[in-house]
Order: sequence, then C-alpha cells, then structure tokens
Amino acid sequence: MQDTLLHFLSNNTSNKSSPFPFPKPHNFPSSSFHDYFSPLSCPRNLHFPSLSFKTNTISLPLKPLKTPEIPSISSHHTPPPPSNSEFQEKMLYLDSIGLDIFSLINNHRPIILTASLPNIKSIIDLLTSKNFTPREFRRIISMCPEILNSTPSTITPIITFLLREARVSGSDLKHVINRRPRLLVSSVKHCLRPALYFLKNIGLEEVKRHTYLLSCSVETKLLPRIQYFEKIGFSHEDAVSIFRRFPQLFNFSIKNNIEPKLNYFVVEMGRDLKELKEFPQYFSFSLENRIKPRHQCCVEKGLYFPLHTLLKTREAQFVSRIDACCNSSVPLRSSPLYSVNCDIDSSTSTE
Repeated sequence: MQDTLLHFLSNNTSNKSSPFPFPKPHNFPSSSFHDYFSPLSCPRNLHFPSLSFKTNTISLPLKPLKTPEIPSISSHHTPPPPSNSEFQEKMLYLDSIGLDIFSLINNHRPIILTASLPNIKSIIDLLTSKNFTPREFRRIISMCPEILNSTPSTITPIITFLLREARVSGSDLKHVINRRPRLLVSSVKHCLRPALYFLKNIGLEEVKRHTYLLSCSVETKLLPRIQYFEKIGFSHEDAVSIFRRFPQLFNFSIKNNIEPKLNYFVVEMGRDLKELKEFPQYFSFSLENRIKPRHQCCVEKGLYFPLHTLLKTREAQFVSRIDACCNSSVPLRSSPLYSVNCDIDSSTSTE
C-alpha cells in the first residue's frame, strides 16, 4: 500500500503548476491549486495602461483604472497548501497507521490540510498511552476526524472531566470514548459540564452509564425534547419521568422518529398517552418492521395486548401468544392475553 501511495503521489506532483499531491476532481478543469480550493483566484495586481483620445485637438487623458479590491480570505477558509514533501509525509504516516487517506481527503479536506504531522503524532501517542489499540483509534478518527486537529492539551482536560466529574471508572474509559468519540472534541466548559448538570437535575442516576449524552447541547437537543413532550400533553413531571426512565430517547430525532411513531400510536392504535409514560421504549422499535405489523395482526385477530407485551416479546413468543389466545379457551380478565373481544366471540359461539 505504501509503494502504491508513493507512486500515486509522485505521479501527481510532477506538474509544477499543481503543488497539491492528489488527483484533481473531474469537475475542476483548472490545474492550479487556487482554482481547486479557493473561490478567489484572480491576481491581486492588475495594471491597466493609461488611455487617451483627442476630440477637436483637445487631449483628454483617462485616469488609470484602479486595481479591483479583492476581499481577503477569512480564517475559516482553507489555508495555503502545505509543501509537497510535508503533505506526502503526512499522508504516508496516516496510511501507515491504517487510515483511509482517500476517504479523509475527499470528505474532510480542510481538516487534513490544517492538521500538522507533529500534532497528529502526539494525538496518536496520547491514545496509545490510554491503551487504545490501532484498530480502536482508526475507528475513533474515522468517526470523528476533527480529533486530528486537537492537541493533547485540549484532550487531557476532557479525559480528566470524564474520570473525576462524570465518575467514569478508568476501566470503562475506553468503552465510553469508543461509543462516543465526539466527547474528545467537546468543550468541557460549554458542553460537557452543562449537560452533566442538566442530566443530574432531571434526576438521572449514574450519568456515567449515559456519557454519550454529555456531548449533546442542552439548549438545542436535550431541553427541546422535554419541551416537545410537554406540548403534546404531558406535564413537566411526566415528561421528565419519561426521559429519566429511557434516556436514550434524547438521541432520537423528533421529526424522523418521535413524531411518526407518536402519530401512529394516537391515530391508528388509539392508545392512551399514559402507556408511553410507562413504556417509553416504544420509540426504540421500528415503526414499519415491528409496531405496525404487530398492531395490525392484533386488530385482525381482535386482540389487545399491553404495549410492552405487544412489542418487547420475541417473534416466536408473540406468535405463540396469538395462537394461544385464538385457539384455546377464553383467558382470564387478569391475563395479559385477555381482550374484550374474547367475551364477544365466546358468547357468539355458544348461541
């Protein structure tokens, strides 16, 4: 792989007008680096000759045209490219630790351009010192490449916060970071600590078991979800209770997950919202593959199961319960298999 990469880089740096050592995309015909990366590639010093013409023997000189002002590129734009040798060395190192450099270049070019090789090595050394395996830090960087632009001085306080304030044990630290690599690029002051206080304030016990929520914004993600449940009819206490019982709900999309399932629950299933308070795990099941098929099956059979029985049982158990209810005597009213239709069917069959 390394020989292939060297051949790839050398072939693409032979053109002196193209200092950036990787192929240009087909939709950028220009060979210059600035044509590839910068929306502002025109020269800064444009000179126009002084022009004049005569009218009735009177010479009227024209003033020289001013060089057009070109706005300076702000700091958030891609910085000037590194030298060929520096970039090649960086690419070879990333390749040597098993990263997909072509994917990084295509999807995260600004990060790759701005991250320095010494800094990248220091991050890898830090992860290695925390007993992360090469496979683990490859996965971490692929999920959160912004880590390459971090420094040990920014990551160390985050690890300290997780160990001391979030009460993550040293043996669980790897698992916590592997599950949510974005923790390593989240601000302790502006993100991690406010989220920790918020989760503790709603009564969530052992936040260390839900550290994946610490990288979520309180203002834009955590609080709005509780407020959404208040808007649909839950009291504040009940809404908080739902998230306390099922914290994973904080990570579910309101538009793509919660709303469609809530609409089906209320309109098609005709159930009471209090069932969601008792079983908020409802939102974790697939609407198309679990909720709809099982509900429709019960409707066809004239059965009614509690929400947790309807969804939580395995497929074989669910089918067995359906058969037991339909092909045996009427269950007791206290049984979870009981349906009001059972009495109707029973009375009809005896006539």
